[in-house]
This record gives sequence, C-alpha cells and structure tokens, in this order.
Amino acid sequence: MSDIQAVIWDFGGVISSSPFESFSRFEVERGLPKDFLRTVNATNPHENAWARLERSEFDTAAFDEAFAQESRALGHEVRGRDVLPLLAGQIRPEMVEALRRIREKMKVGCITNNFTAMGASPMGSLYKAEIMGLFHHVIESAKAGLRKPDPRIYLMMTEALQVEPQACVYLDDLGINLKPARDLGMRTIKVGEARPALEALQQHVGFSLLD
Repeated sequence: MSDIQAVIWDFGGVISSSPFESFSRFEVERGLPKDFLRTVNATNPHENAWARLERSEFDTAAFDEAFAQESRALGHEVRGRDVLPLLAGQIRPEMVEALRRIREKMKVGCITNNFTAMGASPMGSLYKAEIMGLFHHVIESAKAGLRKPDPRIYLMMTEALQVEPQACVYLDDLGINLKPARDLGMRTIKVGEARPALEALQQHVGFSLLD
C-alpha cells in the first residue's frame, strides 16, 4: 500500500502543454536567440516583471513596460503584451483522466502561478473549465499574493488538504518549483511529456493511471 495521501499539481506545463513550446516558436519568428524568453524570466526570478505580475503587484500595462526594459537590457526588446498570449496551452486529456482516478482515492490540489488578468488571455478559458473543479483545493498566486517557489505556498496547500508534506507527491515542469517541495519532504516529479510523468506517478500512488 502507498503512504501517499495527496497529489499536488501545477497547471501550465502539467495539466496543459508547456508554454515553452510557444516561446520557442515566437523566438524563431522574431529572430531571437534560443530560450531568450526563458532567460528573461530566469533573471532576478523572484523580483522581475513576471514575478511581480504573478503576485498581483503589476497590472498588465506595468508588466508590458517592465518586461520590455528587462528584455532590452539582455539585448533584445520584447513587449510584455506580446508574451502573454504565448501562455495558451492545450489540455492533456491523459493528465485529466489521471486526476480523475486519483481524486477517487485521495486528495488532489493545484498550485498555479497566474495573474489577475488571466481571464483576458487565451489561457483564461482553461482556468474556467471544469477541470479546476476536480481539485479539492486550488491556490492561485495572484489571489494568494505568493508565488512558487516560495515555500509558504506549498505549506498553504498541505494545511488546506490536511496532510503532511511527506505524504504528498508534487508535479511541476520547472525544477526551481520542485526544489522547495522536495526540501519540505514531498516526493516530486518533473513533467515533460505526459506519459513518463504518469508512469512515475503510478509508482507513488500504487494504482494504474494509464490505459
């Protein structure tokens, strides 16, 4: 029998496909260096424009200007307003099916870094979908005023689910977000393609998630 009591999910890049795919296409179209947008986002990651947007410290107009300044400082100006539409992703049905199966047997939560104007972006429809209603608890950075990888946001989730971190599995597509979860005692899975991640998750929960 598994000792896991809860599975906690990221949304973008886990339940839905990664925005990094859109970032790559944008970079090719604009003649930008490979992974340039990820480099901008990784520079001063806790206080940059992206971080402040996801904590609701910036509106989209302020983000547009701040991202332009940060990208310009790295050699290529990109407006923030041009980046936001790239967040749209496709729902991964196999992940949703796994979420449904797990929900029948244990607790499930979602911690997502998002922003107040998410509803105005193509990704907004994902947040309004019935998928979000499958989780026992959802924490959105824009509402919490905290964002991953702040350890407090993970503890907010374990408290809400009434489980210890050691009894949780956490899935995310970013290593920087997995580290604090692992430090708290959670089992972690870095998500790329859905199937390998679900095969790993099966080992933790102790029952089938794939047909």
